[in-house]
Amino acid sequence: MDLQTLTNLFATTYNPDPNIRKSAELQIRKIANEEGVIGALLQIIANASIEAATRQACAVWLKNRVYKTYALETDRRPDQPFIGNADRESLRSSVLHLLATSPSRAITTQLGAALKTIIAHDFPEKWPGLIPQIKQLLQSNSVQEVHAGCIAALEAVRAFKFRQTADVLPGIIGELFPILVSIATQMAGQTPTSAQEIPTMLHLILKTYKSSITVNLSAHQQSAESIVPWGKLFFAIVNLQLPAESTPADEEGRERSEWWRTKKWAYAILGRLFHRFGNPSQLPSTMQKEYGTFAAHFVDQFAPEILSTYLKQVNLFVNKQAWLSKKCQYHIFTFFTACVKPKSTWVLLKPHAQTLVSTFVFSQLTFNEERKELWNTDPVDYVRVSVDEYENYSSPVAAATTFLLSLATNRTKIAFMPILAFVNQVLRSNASPQERFGALNMVAALGTHIMSHPEVKTEMEQFILSFVTPALSASEPYLRAIALEILGTVVKHGLQWSNPQQLMSHSQAAAQALDDSEFPVQVQGALALTEMVTAYDEVRQAVAPQVGKVVHALVKMSDDTDLSVVNAAMEVIVEQYQVELLPVAAELVAHLCATYMRYVQEIASKEADADPTQIEFDDISGDDNDKSFSAMGVAKTILTVVDSIEESKEILAQVQEIIVPILISTLEHKLIDLFDYVYELSDSLTFHSRSIAPSMWRVFELTYSAFKTDAVDFLEEMLPTLDNFISYGADNIKGNNDYKRMLVDIYTTSLSVEHLGENDKVNGSKLAESILLNLRGSVDDYLHIIINAALSLLDQPVTQALRLANLEVLVNAVLYNSVAALHIMETKQAGTARKFFDLWFAAINGDNKLPRVHDKKLSILTLSALMEVPAANVPDSLRDGWPGIVGGALRLFKDLPKAIEVRKALQAEYDAGEEVDDTYAEKLLNFNDEEGDVWDDESAYLEMLANESARLRAKSERQGDGSTADSDSDEEEELIEEELTYISPIETVDAYTTFKRALTTLQVQNGPAYQAATTALDVDQQTLLMEVMRIADANATAAA
Repeated sequence: MDLQTLTNLFATTYNPDPNIRKSAELQIRKIANEEGVIGALLQIIANASIEAATRQACAVWLKNRVYKTYALETDRRPDQPFIGNADRESLRSSVLHLLATSPSRAITTQLGAALKTIIAHDFPEKWPGLIPQIKQLLQSNSVQEVHAGCIAALEAVRAFKFRQTADVLPGIIGELFPILVSIATQMAGQTPTSAQEIPTMLHLILKTYKSSITVNLSAHQQSAESIVPWGKLFFAIVNLQLPAESTPADEEGRERSEWWRTKKWAYAILGRLFHRFGNPSQLPSTMQKEYGTFAAHFVDQFAPEILSTYLKQVNLFVNKQAWLSKKCQYHIFTFFTACVKPKSTWVLLKPHAQTLVSTFVFSQLTFNEERKELWNTDPVDYVRVSVDEYENYSSPVAAATTFLLSLATNRTKIAFMPILAFVNQVLRSNASPQERFGALNMVAALGTHIMSHPEVKTEMEQFILSFVTPALSASEPYLRAIALEILGTVVKHGLQWSNPQQLMSHSQAAAQALDDSEFPVQVQGALALTEMVTAYDEVRQAVAPQVGKVVHALVKMSDDTDLSVVNAAMEVIVEQYQVELLPVAAELVAHLCATYMRYVQEIASKEADADPTQIEFDDISGDDNDKSFSAMGVAKTILTVVDSIEESKEILAQVQEIIVPILISTLEHKLIDLFDYVYELSDSLTFHSRSIAPSMWRVFELTYSAFKTDAVDFLEEMLPTLDNFISYGADNIKGNNDYKRMLVDIYTTSLSVEHLGENDKVNGSKLAESILLNLRGSVDDYLHIIINAALSLLDQPVTQALRLANLEVLVNAVLYNSVAALHIMETKQAGTARKFFDLWFAAINGDNKLPRVHDKKLSILTLSALMEVPAANVPDSLRDGWPGIVGGALRLFKDLPKAIEVRKALQAEYDAGEEVDDTYAEKLLNFNDEEGDVWDDESAYLEMLANESARLRAKSERQGDGSTADSDSDEEEELIEEELTYISPIETVDAYTTFKRALTTLQVQNGPAYQAATTALDVDQQTLLMEVMRIADANATAAA
């Protein structure tokens, strides 16, 4: 296709007429795979005489085509999009030049993203000249070419920044970084102006450095010849005083300006270097060898200078002599937090800690103009960012709170009481309401610590009465909200009231807040009331008559907002008032389902509008869907209601019919993000009902359809529901060949789909076991399919969990129909039955190879079934070992009582719930040596992550070298524990009486085998046999 026609087509892709636009897109797809199309697009992008919008449309399409298909070469379907060799060569030869001549930032962004994909795939083997080309651009006299070199350097680093192995990135760093630091140093030495070229390139260079230290710090970067000039550059940029004319006048504009983005990266890099590589006391042991020397040097030479510089910047900021962007404030707080635990930096920070708290931290926590504007313009979002700590974790407010908590946690003896003294000083003074809010906000943040401090917690009731109670009725609504937050926090962590009247008056205040005119106060009232209902029986009883009103208020809040905390509070209320809410359970669920369905329809509508084929013409971007999270919260509340009414079968049946439509709708619309909750709900409904309602079978059918299309990796979530369908809907399935086919197909698919892992195969095997145990006599036509699928895994190197699960599919097949199963094995290949028996008996006689009660019982019942097989039907390869069946069963009986005791102990522990950690307060507060290094749970967790990462990396390298990992597989395998929530179909079967009956049958119909089996027993086995027979008789008598 000629250039003009192609240009016209892409010009039409942004035509306002959707029909014209669609026609052009279809034509582009038809020619997309033709050799030379990408080369032609590169020419269009480079042509300055063509309209900028058309060139941008070409750049977007090119970026997306490269992103989606560049990695596909020969391993692709014939109809799959691809990029030919000539076009690949055109891309490599043109893209850097296009970057240097790009007319707009939008086109530059698209070309940069395409470049990253090309480098990740082609460098260094297919593009050995890349680095020299980038160096040529960086050393050019043209500003545009240097800018293009900066972008190319950034994309080259980003292409490999997450690679654990240091094979490519160190070479790129060693070649390019000396040039980059030289360019940046020269630029940083010039007086800042409003021109954007210098700060833009500085921003790119610093972003390149930051990207390079995501995982590793190269040997070059650790050397003095690198860290010294780069360090000087970072300090120069941090200390750079920007004239007013160099940045926008408004704060929002300054936040986005290139100069302040550059400063942000300088702060971020210094923090990253210290936190990950330069802090010896917190450096994980697996990183000591590689970074220990660097860390010792950095903490001694650089960390003090960073701290000193940051303290100067903060002093200027709090005295309103300089301005700091929010991101810079965030990074400063983050660095201060990292300085708390190491002894060497704490000594330097300690003299300034209290001043920082009373100025820098306090200013973030007061009710400032930013909070006021958010409260007035978007109260829902105000609640979201103030209640949900993960909502905006990179804000200076969150970082200030983290710093405050770190001081309280790690340096308790020195920092904690002065912080509380400052709070009291503010509250006892004539401070403004905004400042009083700040002090109370500190208490809310430190509530857990306060209630864990042995001296302070006893004073908390008086503090509440003195400062919190008056705020509950303050004219300023933000004071009412923060007072309720404190109330909920201290109640949650064990506040005891000396006066019952005070308890009740505060609970009434929380309840009255539900009617407050301000939404944030309503939410905090709901959260505080929820905590009080949970903590105090008298409050629970007092609220009981009004629980309907409380639930109504929560439902309204949920309808009006997407706040997860509201749904969480509703879950607690539903759980606390199961009996009281029983009469309105169906009504409540109907309302919740309507809300859920509204979210589903909005999500589905949005996904329907997003044409999946349009990705080639639209910019690829992430779009978090808040509606999905809201729907999840509602689904969790519905689940709580379902669990609370399990004893009332009539109401449960009503509720089920209300819920089924939302399950069906979610599955029909293929809203995969919500599948977890669909299967939790369907599992609870079918399990509590112990039956399958007619309407639920549509869920079964859609589950199969989803598994075969979009949700093949959701088998673990689907399994409990599928097992319930089989267990409680067996009669229906037995009469429906399609349902049986679907179930068996799910099993075989779980073993055959390449990208599924071993856990999926384990779950598939559990499904096969459920089929064989629950559908006895009804899946004869599928027995050979199940057996052959399991046999295909028999020789593969797998984990112990999968080895056992797969073995038990075959054991179940033998239990299902012993003669048929053994015949199928032998038909596949002579001697297969013997091979299976050898593996099975190795597990029977091995140490804890059949660890659970179900494992042992299943094998006992199957061995018993084999004893009843007529002698003529025993395969020749098994005849000589057939008498060993009795000895194998006795080995299992020997270990069965111990396994039952272990299961009972685990069940008792499970029923008792989680133990309260009595050492929680000790871990939360540090009363030990205040001057030493602090190693806490967070440090231990990072150590564990680093060790695990090193182990996995070493394992990956061994596998990459072609060596096997079998040598350490036994060490890595976890103990297979009892599945306490699993109700086995053989749970009620008496293994002892079954065995006795089978042994009698063996004696009658296969005398020689019986004789051989019993005479081969040693004295201990004979004694055990007598005991098994005695227990069988006793059980039979008890059951009569």
